[in-house]
Amino acid sequence: MAVDRARIEAAVSEILAAIGEDTERVGLESTPRRVADAYAEFFAGLDQDPQKLLQDFVPVDGRTGELVLLRDIAFRSICEHHLLPFLGTAHVAYLPRDRVVGLGRLPAVVETIAARPQLQERLTEEIADAFQDGLDPLGVLVVLDAVHGCVGTRGPRQSASSTVTMASRGTLTEPTARAEIIALIAAGQ
Repeated sequence: MAVDRARIEAAVSEILAAIGEDTERVGLESTPRRVADAYAEFFAGLDQDPQKLLQDFVPVDGRTGELVLLRDIAFRSICEHHLLPFLGTAHVAYLPRDRVVGLGRLPAVVETIAARPQLQERLTEEIADAFQDGLDPLGVLVVLDAVHGCVGTRGPRQSASSTVTMASRGTLTEPTARAEIIALIAAGQ
């Protein structure tokens, strides 16, 4: 289901009126359309299946190396509690079993799943599940580090804080294996 832009425009006009603004004043007359356009982009992942991005894998015969790690994947998502953005960096690692995928597919999967109303904790798990299900690797590790608009701009107003979440599957649930990958992630900082 595509985003219903007309409904979003009407809702934004109502919000502006509810806070006492004149929806016809210069500067606001195009705001409902702009917000609808932004929401169509922010929530584009609702109509996409991340598994389709992993279908073009390359079968390999045991010569895959020990680890594939893509660090510093920028992402943005929208917190489902306040509809405010959270921005961050994803690090995705997997131990191939018998297939690999083009490196550009890793950030595409992250972007697709992030483009939904989300919680960072669930986002991390869904990314790990997508790679586990789509590539059948020996192990998966996903680490997200994000700054949340709802934490930085309202309530606690902790603008310098970030939230780190991690999800692991298969052999990468072992603490020693995770520690080695986390050291590789940190080495890139």
